[in-house]
Amino acid sequence: MKIAISSAGKTLDAQVDPRFGRCAYFIVVDTETMQFEAVDNANAAAGGGAGIATAQMIAGKGVEAVLSGNCGPNAYEVLSKADIKVISGVSGVIKDVVENYRNGKYEASNKPNVAGHFGQGLK
Repeated sequence: MKIAISSAGKTLDAQVDPRFGRCAYFIVVDTETMQFEAVDNANAAAGGGAGIATAQMIAGKGVEAVLSGNCGPNAYEVLSKADIKVISGVSGVIKDVVENYRNGKYEASNKPNVAGHFGQGLK
């Protein structure tokens, strides 16, 4: 199974980035083999629509779940429509997050956990 985790860096030793749409990178991991790919998030500096564009990009990676600190309403809607589980409230080191996921320590969110424009520091 492939999952995507919002990341502050390009390795399994990086920290989870708490932002979904404006995170620096995603680590796309095969949970069976631990092979991974670091994906630059070209939408991080977008003036608007970062959540939607990032969700569409990640949906194209064939992942079954996305793990992040936060996920806003627009990104959540796109991911949900693509049948991708959203797990928010995640923090720590990427490799530990993958292990916790493999051990069933996370539950999928049933709604976004922040308001729109959260990653921009707007309320």
